[in-house]
Amino acid sequence: MEKNINITLKVWRQKNAREKGRFETYQVKDVSTGSSFLEMMDILNEQLINEGNEPVAFDHDCREGICGMCSLYINGRPHGPDDGVTTCQLHMRKFKDGDTIWIEPWRSAGFPVIKDLIVDRTAFDKIIASGGYVSVNTGGVPDANAIPIPKPDADEAMDAASCIGCGACVAACKNGSAMLFVSAKVSQLALLPQGKVEAARRAKNMVAKMDELGFGNCTNTGACEVECPKGISVAHIARLNREFLKAKVQD
Repeated sequence: MEKNINITLKVWRQKNAREKGRFETYQVKDVSTGSSFLEMMDILNEQLINEGNEPVAFDHDCREGICGMCSLYINGRPHGPDDGVTTCQLHMRKFKDGDTIWIEPWRSAGFPVIKDLIVDRTAFDKIIASGGYVSVNTGGVPDANAIPIPKPDADEAMDAASCIGCGACVAACKNGSAMLFVSAKVSQLALLPQGKVEAARRAKNMVAKMDELGFGNCTNTGACEVECPKGISVAHIARLNREFLKAKVQD
């Protein structure tokens, strides 16, 4: 049953990457528990605008858990206190009347703050670009589907491809590692015949670019898998390590 609650927000405010940030405190009253978290943020911003203050900058697009742009660190967890969801899929029913909610941007050297809760996640785009492309011409859709692929391999490749690149794995890792993201992008092609031609180059280049952009090493704690909204398995990290070592041996 939906009800209205009053909450206190501790929101990270930062003008740009050069200036120091700070937490600001806001009171938001009569928030419906049926509202999504981002709808609550919209209510806060409308309140700030009506008061003549600058609204809180935060990223969002699809609001359907597809694009990964709504990445926020909420009460010490990427995407907040629910499992298998992005911030836009989080609802206020997960909070109680009188709760204090701490809202921060991703914390990583690879994701510098642009403003308030918005970080620059183009590092992920650069890692994907470093992986190159698939040069195998598979023809049209019927021809491509005719390539024999074992169903377990196809299923696992599709699971890896479900990664939306939100960066929750990086935010959850105490070393700020992007290994789960990179391994998912490597796995989705390493498991398929179309991805074999560039496999060695892809693994080496993506790992090198990840290191270059300031992401840390894997901690082996599994926090990334726990906080991933799409449930990407750490087993893909083991595959990335195998692909990388195989590529180094082939040099």
